[in-house]
Amino acid sequence: MRIGYQGEPYSYSFRAATELFPDSVHLGQATFVAAFAALETGDVDRLVLPVENSTTGSVLPVLDRLPGSADHGPISIVAEHLVEVRHALLGLPGSTLAGIKTVMSHPQALSQAEGRLLALEVDEVPTLDTAGAVREVASRRDLTISALAPPEAAGPHGLEVLQEGVMDRGHNTTRFVVLAPGEAQVNPDDDKTTVLFVTAHRPGALALALTELGLRGANLTRIESRPASEAWSYRFFVDLVHPPGATALAAVIDPPPATLAELKVLGSYKAARLI
Repeated sequence: MRIGYQGEPYSYSFRAATELFPDSVHLGQATFVAAFAALETGDVDRLVLPVENSTTGSVLPVLDRLPGSADHGPISIVAEHLVEVRHALLGLPGSTLAGIKTVMSHPQALSQAEGRLLALEVDEVPTLDTAGAVREVASRRDLTISALAPPEAAGPHGLEVLQEGVMDRGHNTTRFVVLAPGEAQVNPDDDKTTVLFVTAHRPGALALALTELGLRGANLTRIESRPASEAWSYRFFVDLVHPPGATALAAVIDPPPATLAELKVLGSYKAARLI
């Protein structure tokens, strides 16, 4: 099986992909747009992408593309996976923490260590990928530049770990989803579902919809509003934890709450837990 992810080997996305599919072929994609395109064209069979971080919140370029598009076939979430993110500062042999003036990394990683980097008084340079930042530091041969990246990325690129545990919150964890082509299916042990809905234009529509879903037995663990196709209109991404199986999910969302104008299931899967 061909597994796509955004980034390069030894990135956090690569770690998630290899933990989930250790015996598959792993194909890194330069950007999130390229990653979705690879799934849509059949260049990869599954896609492993970050969708949420416990420090910085949603990965919006991924979240906004989960509903798919009218120009391509449907995609669905089939699994989720949690990765503990423990950034390290990586530099060339001979570099020191005191001598570092610039830190390169993915914008999400830089945001997760914003306070720590501010205290170090360094310039931040965003890159497409954490592992790509490591490769860039190795190629520049500049002792004043370091990468904020997984510590295991140091060795393959000839760098050294200057400092470990560089993040603002100790619980820093990224939630990844596995995407597959096709409409959403519900397996017997699936106990979590991501839905997208649009509310009717009436007072209290969102509150009434959430209340009804809760009364039907769903535990709403996450809700995020995002701009819809029309200006100043919004759609809501909601994660529901529910009893396992298709019958249990149907009891929660079928029929949809009366105050919803639209409801779409983006995928059902087994809720992940940190190992």
